Amino acid sequence: MTGLRLHVGCAMWTHKSWSGRFLPHPLPAHERLRAYAGWCDAVEGNTTFYATPARETVASWAEQTGPDFRFLPKLPKVVTHEHRLTGGEAELRAFLHAIEPLGPRADALWIQLPGSFGPGDVPDLDRFLRTLPAGHRYAVEIRHPAFFTEAGAVRALEATLHQHGAEWVPFDTTAFFRTPPTSDAEREAWTRKPRLPLRTRALTDRPIVRYLGRDDPAGTVEGWQPWLDVVTGWLREGRSPTMFVHTPDNADAPELARRFHDQVRERVPGLAPLPEPEPVGPATLF
Repeated sequence: MTGLRLHVGCAMWTHKSWSGRFLPHPLPAHERLRAYAGWCDAVEGNTTFYATPARETVASWAEQTGPDFRFLPKLPKVVTHEHRLTGGEAELRAFLHAIEPLGPRADALWIQLPGSFGPGDVPDLDRFLRTLPAGHRYAVEIRHPAFFTEAGAVRALEATLHQHGAEWVPFDTTAFFRTPPTSDAEREAWTRKPRLPLRTRALTDRPIVRYLGRDDPAGTVEGWQPWLDVVTGWLREGRSPTMFVHTPDNADAPELARRFHDQVRERVPGLAPLPEPEPVGPATLF
């Protein structure tokens, strides 16, 4: 198997604890994405969930990354959470205009839905997907428990997503909730993150996974072991997955994302390598 791609990334491309470790320090804000792209070749688009950036800002994102880098920008929360897909047309148009400079780097547009968005709302999702531009791929993150426990709800949602060629994004928090929190960041995440059953079924050729580990790197690695089998299987089926690695403090997230890629590559030797990070410290003679 040659030419296979597994993209890995984090929830953000800059973090205070990464400065001087994963990203050079000092480093201007407009160069941090370029440095991050030496560690990972994908990033979640969480910032667009809270505010739509200027088109010029997005153009700078494209300039800092190669053509194979994957952005997954989230639709604005005013569309997904406040209007629940039944309004916010002006905000949606502004978002689509702003992200246009990403071109094919926008691997999929991410529709994160509130936990209250249940089986009875699937027709609204269907109508909404029908209105979206055909030039993009779409990925939907669902958090209502019924979509993980009720067979009828699962079938209805999968049928809707399949009809529109959209992917279902699982947010795997099972390893995180396995044992009580041991740090302030874990205790905060304990109250905010969803507790949902594990889902590993892909609907398209580009599955997307959010995985939440622990602040202890060993616990994070232990928790993702089942995903090594799943992702390896997807690659052998000809799929091109994207894996996002989170921890409550995200202090080691870039290194952990690369470690996941390395472990998959041990199983799939034909997997394309990640880029090499630029040196963080100054060059020395020895």
